[in-house]
Amino acid sequence: MPEDVEVGCLVDELLGKRHLGSPRLPSLGNEARIGYGAVEVVVRAAATGFPVAAGRVGAMPTPEFVTDLRAHIGHDMLWLSTAAGVVLDDDGRVLLGRRADTGAWALPGGIIEPGEEPADAAVREIFEETGVIAVPEALTAVIVCDQVTYQNGDVVRYLELLFRCRARGGSARVNDSESIEVGWYALANLPDLSAGSLSRIKQAMNGAAGTAYAFSGVEKLLGVAANPGSGSGAGSG
Repeated sequence: MPEDVEVGCLVDELLGKRHLGSPRLPSLGNEARIGYGAVEVVVRAAATGFPVAAGRVGAMPTPEFVTDLRAHIGHDMLWLSTAAGVVLDDDGRVLLGRRADTGAWALPGGIIEPGEEPADAAVREIFEETGVIAVPEALTAVIVCDQVTYQNGDVVRYLELLFRCRARGGSARVNDSESIEVGWYALANLPDLSAGSLSRIKQAMNGAAGTAYAFSGVEKLLGVAANPGSGSGAGSG
């Protein structure tokens, strides 16, 4: 992972908007550090003014496939995938939505349905939330999130896939009940965003950086040394 890019897993701003509630970061002040193997990811809480109890989040309607799984496993941890997009128009502006539940500005995205391609999910979520038709250009980040516990006791952990996308139709508008504002913003004139959103945008705009990801290293994972040049450390690819 590039050292100057902080890819914080802020499920509060990105995930589960329609389906799985409004996850919040643990109440650890303004910053928490979460280690994934040899890589430490810095997570900074969004200054939204909506604190909740540490490690627990509210509940909203869940998708049918999650309800079916819960009938079998109860509150045990579920591993779910999400897709989101940093959508740019021809003027280089980024598409943002202001959430109805927290009032925070965020990138559009949501839960990947069973069997759905992640890029398809990103495009679908972008259109459902903002009315913009987007085309994916690159996968810019893969992020394993910290564990989230909802108020009803359900435990979830998310895998985020973030795409840089280009607007190719539609019109930016409030397209569902999840947002109260939707609009295009110049990079020099962004609304108040969390560190997680800003780092995602930075990563998406830095085309030479490749895809940001965390990697523990071959020796730590397998207990053997890799040959020089075989990619034994953390980085981008």
